[in-house]
Parts: sequence; structure tokens; C-alpha cells
Amino acid sequence: MKKHITNILTMFRILLVPYFLWLTYFSQPINYSIWITVVFIIASITDYLDGMLARKYNVISNFGKIMDPLADKLLVVSALFALYSPLKFISLAVVLIIVVREVLITILRDYYARKKIYIAANNWGKIKTVAQMVGIIAALLYSSFLQYNGLQPNDNIKIIIKIYFWITAAITVYSGMNYVFVKKEDN
Repeated sequence: MKKHITNILTMFRILLVPYFLWLTYFSQPINYSIWITVVFIIASITDYLDGMLARKYNVISNFGKIMDPLADKLLVVSALFALYSPLKFISLAVVLIIVVREVLITILRDYYARKKIYIAANNWGKIKTVAQMVGIIAALLYSSFLQYNGLQPNDNIKIIIKIYFWITAAITVYSGMNYVFVKKEDN
């Protein structure tokens, strides 16, 4: 069971993405912002647990190598689109910058892997992930707070959120440079 728990958590996270999207765009129940926040946080926790358990039990599978990063990207991209619309907290340009970087780096990593060239993740990739997750969770919590209390967004806080995500987009692009300019090692 230990060797399968990480894959189960990854699949659960992938299954939460369509539910997140459905809540965001189609359901719109009372307090939908609270529900999408809860779903995103649960999915983020499964990502943390997945990584922690994989390291603890030294469990690495081909399924996990492919599906875990895919689950992460699907979750983040879905949340970014939710922050763009319907929540209107970030710019479409920020969403597109992050999405394009993720797609290009995924293609590049696959290209290098086929040539048996492996590029280790660096600290900028970890900083990128933390910046994205912290920003998304903070913006979703703010949206939930507003919705729960029947308030409208404060323009100053919206500007802070927008600036934060522009900085996050810059970090995201910079972290991708590791895959473009770093010396590759053949294994």
C-alpha cells in the first residue's frame, strides 16, 4: 500500500481539478469562493503529502514522474484562470505568461529526457512553486472573506495582488531559464 499511496494522492488531486473548475464556472453556489478555496487547499495539501511520502518511503514510479507534475500544473493553471475570471484579481497576461512558460518547459524537459539529458530542479523552481501557491491561496482566501462578509474588493488590495502576481510571473520566467541556459549533464 505504501508504494501506491503517492499515486492515489496524485490521482485524487487530478480529480479535484474538474471539480474546482465546475465550482468556479458552472455551479456558482452560495459562497462558491469559499468552496473553490477549500478544494484548492485540499489539493495543495495532497501535493505536499504526496512529495513527503514519496521521499519518506523512497517511492518513485513512472506514473508519478509524469502525473505528479501534470497534476500540479493543471491545479495551478485552473486556479490562475479562476483568479483572472470570474474573480478578476489578476491580469490575463500574467496567466498566459505562466501557462506558456509551463508548457514550453514541459516540452523542453521531455525533449532532453528523450536524449537522456536530465536537468535537476533548482531553488528558483521551488521559489516559483511556493510563490504561485501562496499567492493563489491568499487571493482565494481574500475572495472567500469578501464573499462571506458580503463585501466588495478593496482597490488597494487588488493592486497588491496584481503586483504580487506580476512578480510571481517574473520569477516563473526566470526559473524556466534554468532549463534553457544551464549546462546539461548526460546520464
